[in-house]
Order: sequence, then structure tokens, then C-alpha cells
Amino acid sequence: MYDRPALEQLIRAKALRFGKFTLASGREASYYLDCRQITLDAEGARLVGEGMLDLLGDDLPDLVGGMAIGADPITAAILTLAGVRGIALRGVMVRKEAKQHGTGRFVEGPYQEGESIVIVEDVVTTGGSSLMAIERCEAVGLKVRRVLAIIDRLEGGREAFAERGYELTTLFTVRDFGIE
Repeated sequence: MYDRPALEQLIRAKALRFGKFTLASGREASYYLDCRQITLDAEGARLVGEGMLDLLGDDLPDLVGGMAIGADPITAAILTLAGVRGIALRGVMVRKEAKQHGTGRFVEGPYQEGESIVIVEDVVTTGGSSLMAIERCEAVGLKVRRVLAIIDRLEGGREAFAERGYELTTLFTVRDFGIE
């Protein structure tokens, strides 16, 4: 089991900011969760990786990954801890735009058509980034099982995934931080 209180404290101290912000979804917000402050920190990466592995449970997919850039350190943390624990798991990175050189792919990594993937995300608001990652993964023949995130802002993302037949599982919601 991961140390949930330690991760919550780290998020409060380093990622949660109050003020006026415009989110990736275009919505205005009175608070911002900059989880890169956690996922790009050694202790934070360990805690997130452990938490995500706990959420994955025993029914592991072949792959984990999500939309670059936010999902990349989460994917790396999960894969690193899986490797330490002797768990066979691989990852992918999903690009916002296809490379203009080389293979020109949207999905990068060691995958084969037909393999299963769990999409990972830092903060879910409307679910737009992960829905795009799902579309890109499905377009190359991957079978998306579900979505895991560090925090759900409770602003429609869970419902957007459910409408498409995907479950969202998170380590926290904004309510865990006293935000409604």
C-alpha cells in the first residue's frame, strides 16, 4: 500500500495553488493543481507510482500511458516501480501532434496491436486529454481498459468517460482537499 497521507501532504504543499487560473479545458478556476510539481519530484514520483500500481491491482494491463506531457512522468514512475517489483509492464506516450519526421506516429513505445492499456493522467477536469489519448490508442489497435488519475476535479470527466464505457479511478478528488 502506498502512503496516501504523505502524498496528500505533498500535493497540498507543492501542487495546490489558489488564485485565478484558466484550465486546459478553457474553464476558469479559483484553484490550480500543478501535479508536475509532484510527479517530477523523487518522493512524489515514488508515491504516485506506488499509488497507481495499487489502483491497477492484480489484473494488470500490458501497457500504461497517456497524453504527453502530463502523463509521461506518471508512466515512468509506474514502470520504474513495476521494474523494481519484478512486474512485467510497458508504457507508451501519446503525442498531441504526430511527429513531422521518422514514423510520424501519435503513439510511441513498445506495443503491439490488440494489447491492453490503462490510460494515466495527472488531473482530470472534463476528461478531454485522456479522451484524445483513448482515441489515439484505439486507432492503433490498443484495447483501453480504464483511466487512472491522481486527482479528479469533479467537473464532468468521470461522466465523460462513463459515456464512452470507461471507468475513472483516482487517488484523490478535490473533496479530499476541502474543495467543492
